Amino acid sequence: MKNGTQLIKIATTWLLIFMLALAAAIVTITVVNGREFGPEKTVAHYLQALRDGDGAKALGLLQAKLPDANAAALDGPALAKSQEALENVSVGEAVDAPEGRKRVSVNYTIAGTALASDFTLEPGPRQWLFFDSWTMVPTTLPSIHASVVNANQASINGVDANMPDGHNSFAVFYPGNYELEYRSPLFAAPPVTRNVTSAAQPVPAVGLSTGPTSDLLAQVDGVVRKYLDTCAKQAVLMPTGCPMSADTANRVASPIKWSIVEYPTITISPFGGQWIMAPLTVKAQVGFQEQDLFTGLLQDFKHAENFDFTAKLAINGSNVSVTPVLSY
Repeated sequence: MKNGTQLIKIATTWLLIFMLALAAAIVTITVVNGREFGPEKTVAHYLQALRDGDGAKALGLLQAKLPDANAAALDGPALAKSQEALENVSVGEAVDAPEGRKRVSVNYTIAGTALASDFTLEPGPRQWLFFDSWTMVPTTLPSIHASVVNANQASINGVDANMPDGHNSFAVFYPGNYELEYRSPLFAAPPVTRNVTSAAQPVPAVGLSTGPTSDLLAQVDGVVRKYLDTCAKQAVLMPTGCPMSADTANRVASPIKWSIVEYPTITISPFGGQWIMAPLTVKAQVGFQEQDLFTGLLQDFKHAENFDFTAKLAINGSNVSVTPVLSY
């Protein structure tokens, strides 16, 4: 009888140990499920893939379809750069969504503006029999439509991309910050940024307004100034091939001297797929000594006047030529 009592005590003790171990295992599985296999962890892995510039991994986690758009920003440096402006990033706790799904919000700031991106996840297959898995509900990546004036190339987050006929669309991940611009030695468009927060919200189109660089303006200005300085060296009332002219009813009794008072302001604008120069105005002064034909008196003559002319601009690669055009 005594041995039977001892066996019952031993069995009870082992049963208690088993129950405690089972309870501990259940608690452990629950904790690990929440921390390592919950929907928040899937979103965190996705965000890390974006920061790493790993487009293949990010696309696999997001389970997104690719739109008919340029893929320059979907991998590598352009993708990693899309995350640099995101600050104070935090992944919120999952909340219930319809059809047994979960919704996870990611909060962040860009340039001080608070933004958020929501992700919907659904249960996936169990891992190792006990652990949950969560997959993002498939969607289609958003895209940024862009155009550029008088150019067939642009860049998105520093990566060059073709712009056929000045237009293209770029597929992008979210959340992300994307900067588009065009830059060449002669022409450039100021950068335009777009913050992309979701696949559902349309992204405003980007129009890149191309204009001449300071280097091009300086180059054209130098050509025009040299042309006018050459004109000013002609000691005649009407310099050949030049916009300036002067006349007098008296006799010119000294060498004629031209000087440029104000050089033209150079303005270059797009028109009809070409680059044109706005009409030019030069202020020039002529000076000489004249003799009155009736009295024979000598007197100094000086006169400053504005003269208008135009110029044709021809660009071939990095070569620029300027051809003055006179109206007479």
